[in-house]
Order: sequence, then structure tokens, then C-alpha cells
Amino acid sequence: METIRDKIRGSLVGGAAGDALGYSVEFFSEKQIFDKYGENGIVEYELDSQSNCALISDDTQMSLFTANALLFGRYRQKERGISGNPRSYALYAYLGWLQTQEVLCYSEENKLGEDWCGWTSYMLKDIPELYARRAPGITCLNALKTRRNQVENNEHIWDFVASKINDSKGCGGIMRVAPLGMSMNALNIERLDEEGAQLAAITHSHSLGYMSAAVLTHIVNRIIYSVDSVDLKSVVEEARDTVAKIYKDDPHIGELTDIIDKAINLSENNRSDIDNIHKLGEGWVAEETLAIAIYCCLRHKDSFADALVASVNHNGDSDSTGAVTGNIIGAITGYEAIDSKWKNNLELHDLILKIADAIYNEFNLS
Repeated sequence: METIRDKIRGSLVGGAAGDALGYSVEFFSEKQIFDKYGENGIVEYELDSQSNCALISDDTQMSLFTANALLFGRYRQKERGISGNPRSYALYAYLGWLQTQEVLCYSEENKLGEDWCGWTSYMLKDIPELYARRAPGITCLNALKTRRNQVENNEHIWDFVASKINDSKGCGGIMRVAPLGMSMNALNIERLDEEGAQLAAITHSHSLGYMSAAVLTHIVNRIIYSVDSVDLKSVVEEARDTVAKIYKDDPHIGELTDIIDKAINLSENNRSDIDNIHKLGEGWVAEETLAIAIYCCLRHKDSFADALVASVNHNGDSDSTGAVTGNIIGAITGYEAIDSKWKNNLELHDLILKIADAIYNEFNLS
């Protein structure tokens, strides 16, 4: 059981590490990255001059809100006998995150109240860093405003995949769903994958946006709860095939399986990381983020650092490709085996560990 705890810690901290490494170069071109950091690109954190921390972005912020939603749902189930799908708790958690982005900065006067689901749990409402605007995705912000209007108009949405509000397949849905894979060890895997899709579909209605999130949820879950050593390629192929079965009638499922296959094949050649990543895209959309992360983790499955470095040194959405790569490779590596350079100075490191341990304690009871 301690192995499961170590993997959960590794996945949550790994996601934050990849996010923080990539956030420094998110809007840099490759030329700008290599001109500034040298021929190997960015290989260690660039620390904020005021906090001396490697700053996380909205990717990790929203992942923590996902985790908080799952923990609150568990609390209601245990203490009050009330249960519900994770998507319903996640909606209210994300609406809380939206509020943090609508104030100029944290203060006692403008901090979140306890009217949104889960705010009494693990005190996210009292963490100033979670109010910082770190290039939040416009799609996420606008979609959550629409969802908030639905709530205020008493529109009760039970199926976010069916309740389409845009045609976005951006990576803002996939980059926050890994905690679901960490927490649901007893759930039927197809139901779990569908729930991962539902969490992403709260804000991203294109099927490539939410189907990609289903694949990531599956991969993280299988790595963490595998009894034997993990064959990552087999896990990826199983995730691909399961999601393809669930969404067999979706007109875009072939695009998703094709790019996953491409990532697998590219990981087995002898060309450079950057050349291979160019063939997968830039990561601004979910299926490209997923493919880049799969590629980096397969190519560098024995090195947390190499996988992270490869995942951010390219044109594109470096913090999101770094975050998803970190979620996967961190689960494989485990927290204890991650070098201290990725833990030291990582913003909210202790809070992230606290939440990872809470997930382990609440969802892995003997």
C-alpha cells in the first residue's frame, strides 16, 4: 500500500514539477528557449525573484481543485451518506477556482466563502497562491462563466458531454484530470474513463478534448494501481483501446487513436526528441498534449528528469505538456525516487503532498 501512496505523491508532484518547468517558457519559441538556456534548453527551474519558488500555473491550480472536489465527495459519502458522481463536485470546485481568478489578489476581504462545494476541505480558499492569475485559459474562464449561469438559473446538468457549450478541444480539460485516476481504485475502468471525459467536458465540448482526458485518466489509474511492474506501452495501448470502444461511434475517435499510435512509434526511433515532437504538434489542443506526454514518457521511461525536459523544450504549450508528462512519469517513478531538485523550491510543494496523502488515505482504506 505504501507503493500506491508513493505513486500518488509522485504523480501529483510530478505534474506540478512539469507545469512549473514549462511555465517559464510557455510562450517562448524554440529559438527563444535555446538562445536563453543553451543547447539543451531549460533543464532546471527558473525561480521567481520575489518568492524564490518555481511557480505553478493554472494547470496545477485546477488539478488541486479537482483533487479537492474528489475529497469533498468522499467526505459527504462517509459522513453524511450522500454520494454523487465526481463531475458534480468538480463543477462547483471549478466555479470556486473561477472566483479566485476574478479578484485582483488574495485578501481576507475577498477570499472565497464556504458557499461553493468543498471549500471547508483542505482550506484551498486560504491559499494566496491559488488566487494568482498564471495565464488561465480563456476557454476555461468563459466556459465556467457559462456553467455558473446555468447553476444560477437552476439548470441542473448531469451529463456535460451532452451539454455542449463550445467546440473547443484545447488542453485545458486534460491538464487537470489526473487526480481522478489517482483516487478511484475500485471503480469500473470504463466508468472511470467516462468520468474523466465528463470532468473535461465541463469546459471543453469537442470530443477530442474530453476523450483525450479519458485516456489520461485510464493511464494514471493503471500505473498507480498496478500490482506488478508497469509496462507503459501496454498501459497506453489498453487505454487507447478502451476509450476507442467507449466512443466507437464518435467521428473523431480515429484521429485520437492515430496520434497515440504515432507517439508510440516515434518513441521507438532514434531521432531527436524535438524532431519527433514536431510530428505530434505543439500541445495547444488536448490530443497533442496527450501524444507529446505519451511520447516523452515512453522514450524516457527510466528518467523523470529527461522526460520532463523533453516535454517542455518545444514550440507550444510547454506547461501543459510538462504537467501531463509529469503526471504519468511521476506515477511511474514514485515520489521518493524523484530527485530533490524537482521538489526543492516548487511552489506549494507541501500542500501538494498533503493533498496527495489525503487522496491515499481516503481512497485506499483497508
